[in-house]
This record gives sequence, structure tokens and C-alpha cells, in this order.
Amino acid sequence: MIALTIAVVLLLLCTAGYGYRLHRLNIQARLMREAIRNRDFMFQLPTRRSWPGERGLLETLNAIGQEAGVLTARNEVEAWQKLTRVLTHEIMNTVTPINSISQAYLSRPDIQGTVYEEGLRAIHDTGSGLIAFIDSYRKLTQLQEAQPCRMAVSDLIDAVRTLYPQLHWQVRLPHGLAVHADKNMLRQVLVNLVKNAAEAGAGTIDIRWDAALLVSNDGHFISAETAREIFIPFFTTKRNGSGIGLSLSRQLMVAQGGDLRLADVPASGWHVTFVIVFEQSASSGR
Repeated sequence: MIALTIAVVLLLLCTAGYGYRLHRLNIQARLMREAIRNRDFMFQLPTRRSWPGERGLLETLNAIGQEAGVLTARNEVEAWQKLTRVLTHEIMNTVTPINSISQAYLSRPDIQGTVYEEGLRAIHDTGSGLIAFIDSYRKLTQLQEAQPCRMAVSDLIDAVRTLYPQLHWQVRLPHGLAVHADKNMLRQVLVNLVKNAAEAGAGTIDIRWDAALLVSNDGHFISAETAREIFIPFFTTKRNGSGIGLSLSRQLMVAQGGDLRLADVPASGWHVTFVIVFEQSASSGR
């Protein structure tokens, strides 16, 4: 009788515990769904203190969230590339004939030295400047094909550090950390991030690994309004900025199967944190 009572109590406890875990799992799934709906692809469900089967499900949900972020970024980049391609084509079709005609008139002896020369030269110079401007934005639609391979992250960061000796660097990476990426593209992304940070008044760059490469700095804060537009081509807050750096950097990461994001909340102690996501999980020499 006592043994039966103990068995019933244990069964009830197990049932209650299982029910509690199912309820918690349901709440976590809802949180993940809301995070994805709000485009918060950095949201991660905790996997500590979970049962093996439960942990596997949570890790799958986290992987789905990250993949959704990568796919969303890819779709956004493709949309901007198509728009940029159309705009540059239409503008070039309009400006090129004007530039050619104005150049032809400027070479005529009966125009040189007259009151018309100044106006024609202004038209020609403006057209030439616009053509050069458009040529620079063709980078957004004419990226070279990525050639990703396994590469050591610390070696690449050391190469970028030499370009900015005036900055203080804090690099905290697992020993032997390697990622699957295109070396030249990733270098350009890091250079763009550090260059922007330096121009924003940063004195220190912090790079660490937390399921992705986190690049933080102590430069000016990025407002919520600016954060919503920071990866839009041509958008810039700089007086002489082109608005191409961050947009191009994100496209370089998407071309490798990854993504570049601005963290909603910067890493503790820092003003700005960018998140570099890679196509495949990193490996460590440990």
C-alpha cells in the first residue's frame, strides 16, 4: 500500500513537472514568434536547465530565428539592388546625352568666350558630377561572387588593426576561432565599421564572439530613428557622406550567406554594437 502511494505521488509529480515544462515551452515559442514578427532576429531562447529533447527543440527554434533574419536581409538587399539598378539606368540614359551635347557645344569656336560658355560649362560639369555619382553606386549591384572558406578571425582583425593605430582595441575571441567567409569581403566590412566608428568619435573598438561577431565602439549613440534607416542605400547623417558604406557592408555579408545587423541594445558598456552573422557555425581550436 505504501509502495503504491509513493508510486502515485511520484507519477503526479512527474506529470506536474512535465506539464510545467510544456507550459514554459509554449510561452517560449510564443516569445520567439513575437520576436520574429517584430523583426528581432537576435532574440534567443534560453537552453540552460532544459531536458535533452527540450533543449534540441529550443536550439532548433533559435536556428530558425537566425535563418529567418538572414533570409529577410537577403530579400531586402535584392529589392534595393533592383531599385538601384533601375534608377541608375534611367538617370544615365537621361544625363549622358545632355553631357555629350554640352561638351560638343563647348568645343565650338563660336561658343568659346561668349556668354553661353559659362552656362554650358555649368551644365556639363553638373552632368559629369552626376555620372560619377551614379558610377559609385553601381557597386551596390555589381558585387563580385563570394568565395567563402574557413578562415581565422584573429588574423583578419590584426590586419585591420594596423590601419587604425590611433584606436584602442579590445579583442576577446575563443582561441583558434574560424568562420566560413570571404576574406576580402569580410575585411571590407570590418574596415567600414571601424572607419564609421572613428568618424563618429570612437576611441575604442571592442570585438568579441557570442554566437556571432560583435563589433562595438564608444562613439556617438545611434538614435532609434536613424537605426531604422541605417542600412538603406544613400542614407547618411554625415555632411559629406555617400550613404553607401553600411548598405554595401550588409550586401557583402548577404553575398556570403550571412548578415550584418545593428544590435537593438548595444553590448554592456558600449554605445554602438554591430552584429556580423555567418552562414555556418564557427569553430574553435579548443
